[in-house]
This record gives sequence, structure tokens and C-alpha cells, in this order.
Amino acid sequence: QLQASGGGLVQAGGSLRLSCATSGRTFSNYMMGWFRQAPGKEREFVAAISRNGYTTNYGDFVKGRFTISRDNAKNTVYLQMNSLKAEDTAAYYCAGDSNLFFSGNYKQARAYDYWGQGTQVTVSS
Repeated sequence: QLQASGGGLVQAGGSLRLSCATSGRTFSNYMMGWFRQAPGKEREFVAAISRNGYTTNYGDFVKGRFTISRDNAKNTVYLQMNSLKAEDTAAYYCAGDSNLFFSGNYKQARAYDYWGQGTQVTVSS
């Protein structure tokens, strides 16, 4: 299972680092992604990373503020979020899939088979 952590309350302009750890699976076989969902809104693509960590992609709203990374030895994917804005307030979810590649629908939440429970990020303005 995927276990997300690291959310919290932060002031605008601040930073948070989210983590998502897994066990029981060969983590390096999975493409990993982060999504977020604010109340009343659809789940939104934030970032994705390839199995070896060399390739990443971000949602248009990120604009250089977030960085996704992974440590396959620790079975963990991270999302470093800097310059946070009030509009970044949402529940953040990690997701993984062993059959997904950047040639596929990696920006679609339905493309991922495994999900973490979500961690809340609240940015005060």
C-alpha cells in the first residue's frame, strides 16, 4: 500500500515536502505520480516520475515551484513544494502503476491502479 505523509499548515510562500512510501511491491517497477483534490473540484495532476527517476513531468500550474523525486532504495517518492500559494490548498495523493509510461495517460487519475490515502496541505494567505 502507499502511505503519504508530510502535509500540514503553512503560510503562503512557504515550503512542504511530501513523502509517499510503499512496501510489499517492487517499487522500481512503478511509474509514480502526485495528484491533488480541493473540495468541490476534480482530482488534478501535479507531477509524475519515471521508474528510474530520470524523467519527470508537471502540471501547468506548477511553474517550477514543485519537484518530484524518488528513492527506489527506500521505496519512496517525494514532492518538494516551494513558494506555496493559497490555491495550492488541497488533499494530495500519491499514485502508482506498473503498466503506465509517459507515452500513456499519466496525467489521468484513472490510469493509476494504486493510491495512497492523501495528505492535507493547507496554505494560509
